[in-house]
Amino acid sequence: MLESYVTPILMSYVNRYIKNLKPSDLQLSLWGGDVVLSKLELKLDVLEQELKLPFTFLSGHIHELRIHVPWTKLGSESVVITINTMECILKLKDGMQDDHESCGSNSTNRSTTENTKSSVKPRRIQQAAPTDPDLPPGYVQSLIRRVVNNVNIVINNLILKYVEDDIVLSVNITSAECYTVGELWDRAFMDISATDLVLRKVINFSDCTVCLDKRNASGKIEFYQDPLLYKCSFRTRLHFTYDNLNSKMPSVIKIHTLVESLKLSITDQQLPMFIRIMQLGIALYYGEIGNFKDGETEDSTCQNKDTLGNFTGVGDETRIDMQYKGQELYSQQEDEQPQGWVSWAWSFVPAIVSYDDGEEDYLGIDSPSTTQQQKAQTLKDPIVSIGFYCTKATVTFKLTEMQAESSYYSPQKVKSKEILCWEQEGTTVEALMMGEPFFDCQIGFVGCRAICLKGIMGVKDFEENMNRSETEACFFICGENLSMKGLTYLTNSLFDYRSPENNGTRAEFILDGAHHKETYTEIAGMQRFGAFYMDYLYTMENTSGKGSANQQDVSSGKSEDLGIVQEKSTKSLVIGPLDFRLDSSAVHRILKMIVCALEHEYEPYSRLKPDIKDESEIILNPEEMASLEEYIPTRHTSITLLKCTCTIFMAEFNLLDQLLPVIMGEKNSSNFMNTANFQSLRPLPSIQILVDKINLEHSVPMYAEHLVHVVSSLTQPSDNLLHYCYAHCYLKIFGFQAGLTSLDCRGSYCLPVPIIPSFSTALYGKLLKLPTCWTKRSQIAISEGIFELPNLTIQSTRAQTLLLQAIYESWSHIGNVSSSIVNEALMNEVFQTIGNVC
Repeated sequence: MLESYVTPILMSYVNRYIKNLKPSDLQLSLWGGDVVLSKLELKLDVLEQELKLPFTFLSGHIHELRIHVPWTKLGSESVVITINTMECILKLKDGMQDDHESCGSNSTNRSTTENTKSSVKPRRIQQAAPTDPDLPPGYVQSLIRRVVNNVNIVINNLILKYVEDDIVLSVNITSAECYTVGELWDRAFMDISATDLVLRKVINFSDCTVCLDKRNASGKIEFYQDPLLYKCSFRTRLHFTYDNLNSKMPSVIKIHTLVESLKLSITDQQLPMFIRIMQLGIALYYGEIGNFKDGETEDSTCQNKDTLGNFTGVGDETRIDMQYKGQELYSQQEDEQPQGWVSWAWSFVPAIVSYDDGEEDYLGIDSPSTTQQQKAQTLKDPIVSIGFYCTKATVTFKLTEMQAESSYYSPQKVKSKEILCWEQEGTTVEALMMGEPFFDCQIGFVGCRAICLKGIMGVKDFEENMNRSETEACFFICGENLSMKGLTYLTNSLFDYRSPENNGTRAEFILDGAHHKETYTEIAGMQRFGAFYMDYLYTMENTSGKGSANQQDVSSGKSEDLGIVQEKSTKSLVIGPLDFRLDSSAVHRILKMIVCALEHEYEPYSRLKPDIKDESEIILNPEEMASLEEYIPTRHTSITLLKCTCTIFMAEFNLLDQLLPVIMGEKNSSNFMNTANFQSLRPLPSIQILVDKINLEHSVPMYAEHLVHVVSSLTQPSDNLLHYCYAHCYLKIFGFQAGLTSLDCRGSYCLPVPIIPSFSTALYGKLLKLPTCWTKRSQIAISEGIFELPNLTIQSTRAQTLLLQAIYESWSHIGNVSSSIVNEALMNEVFQTIGNVC
């Protein structure tokens, strides 16, 4: 009977995560083909152990669980699992703030998990029925694989909540469905075969709503804010490629998500909470929660000691915990250090795409195909590609105010008003990884713009009755239009009909650092996107160098030669042609957002370690010195801006005295409202700055604290070692020029009157890391700067100087600007000097 093999599998998964189930009742219901379970409580401890999330579950329950098993058509129809209303509440795991309290915490958790697994596995064997002689083992394995690969999961009304301090973040998904598809991504009953070692799945999410609210001291939400995201639908495509039929783990995994329209809304009260959530993600990403940066751990007994210190690397982008002796870096045992979020996510990949190793135990057989070679293959890191694509996204920033109802006993309501909108087209976020030695993330978008909406601080500059054009409202434009650029942002994604996966071929990936840099250049990135392109690459190569026995003992306690690990981290950002207009409307809206972002009392997730000098001396032998000189890991960042235009207009109104003191920390924010009527000034003089290219390069040692500790203790450190103890910055500006122009009532500009002709300049600076470690070496420079300026010309007539002064005073003097400051005669003298007529 097929039921003898399939039922134990389904029962084990349900029983593993659901409390207080009677296996006998569940088994009888499954044999009938349908199971309906109501008001179920989830086993939260099991979820936390298996998912290894950085959060802990406060509660979790399922209103109704339905399982449909088509016993008569099990080889051609999907098993359908339907969950109606599932709600989970999470918070940040308390142990993440005090990981240092127990060195063996991770080991203990892992042993607990292993004990749990060992206790579950015998129960599975007992539940499994004897092998049916009429069903060959190969057929049973094939059938089990087909059933598992085609399970259809439907979740109706999924509710997830995250609580922290006064923050309540809730996600509500009306419907989510995961099912198997064919080559054309249509629903189908599929399985991998010798000729097509590919499995495709689709997950559709309908009506996703995200809310971010503030709760009071009693935990209640007094005023509900507008949803961050309201009824957004998107779809995810999953593509798994296997090496052979017996592979339990795909060799290539692609998970890509496409959103056609993403509309975000953030109020002034939500902005600090939204930034807090973003900081949480960054802190988890770098493994900084509860620890000092640069891997500082309070409990020294949790770390192995050696005379050179160690490089734990918690604060580095790699999120890989490493030790440092001389120059050589080795991976520590997982038991000894808290892992970063990326390491956690990577360890979770096999659990997503593979079914349990104990399935053979369900069958009561020993599979002859489980050879040592296949076990070695399961340990091989798969190539994982994760992508997020958005056709059009808008972010609207709103200001809120309390509005009382007419009745005295009626509660107050929050009224919001839009003041700023950011529009973005053709967005791509892609990550490619293969184990811990290779990680690459690319982000880009085709075009974007920022628009002023309605009024700000009582100034009704863009209300509907002002009849101002959209061109005047738009103060930032970058990149191209998506309709002209095409679908380049989807290149090689699962949503690109030209991609290898959609044409029956296997995709090729570039996993070599040098080849990657040759292929994904700044030019290639801007050709694909046009507005913004970022490429972050981290590689870790294990060379054939040999370390001493002490080094091996300190790093891992193993005797084998691990070689020298060379880490490289590079970030490259390119911003395409942009036009930035700084007028009164834009400046006040930007500063108001900054003021709102500062209105919080949240404690930082991690604190910087104070600079404490270690007085212990370090003596290196010649071999260790040569190893230290050979390679020092660094983080390199490059930022390039192309064809920038920045126009600074004369202020039409000036309320900076209400904003700047708050930003500078001199006073608290107040709900100041201006009562004066807004009158646009035309012609409106401005300073226009044009730059052909700006390039900023920054480099810093990856493990600065420990490197400085080693080098500062040397009697005569070489110039090369001293060079890496500094943070270096190099700024280059090409084709900088500035002039005066004017905006007329038709929205057109006069030809610029040159004030500063085109010139180029460069600035280099370096800053010593941890200067307190160098107190005994007064000859070591703490900072150094070099400024290069081949030529600079400033030319201005008296009228032009007066106009420049008027523009400056409009921003430095508080209040409304009078049109009498700039009279018609002055404007004519400035711009008609070269024959311009505005």
